[in-house]
Amino acid sequence: MSKNPEVDGWFAGKKPKSEPAMQRVRETILGADKRITERVQYGTITFACKDNMASFVQVANKHVTLMFNRGQLIQDKAKHPHLEGTGPNARFMRFADLKETGARAEELRDLTRRWCNVMMAGR
Repeated sequence: MSKNPEVDGWFAGKKPKSEPAMQRVRETILGADKRITERVQYGTITFACKDNMASFVQVANKHVTLMFNRGQLIQDKAKHPHLEGTGPNARFMRFADLKETGARAEELRDLTRRWCNVMMAGR
């Protein structure tokens, strides 16, 4: 897992209320697939594999919200029960606290691997 120092700086500067849970989400995503990267983009943290996969949104809140910009490409309703949204593109995964990030870690790892596989397949 390769952490980007720019993202570490973002956490140090922002000091979000939900940092422990955000860090757990970060570690889960980065540990899921060696092809995934992270960076600060548009004032938040974005995870990518060839193209942007997901970003933290509403970072001032106590809970964590991860927005998958094109989540419809990787959503499997049976395997991803916590991926919310029915629109044409975006999906959201929300975590109330550190405990919930642990409980949903395998689902998040699967979403990350699926994203990388879809992007590398050229879809």
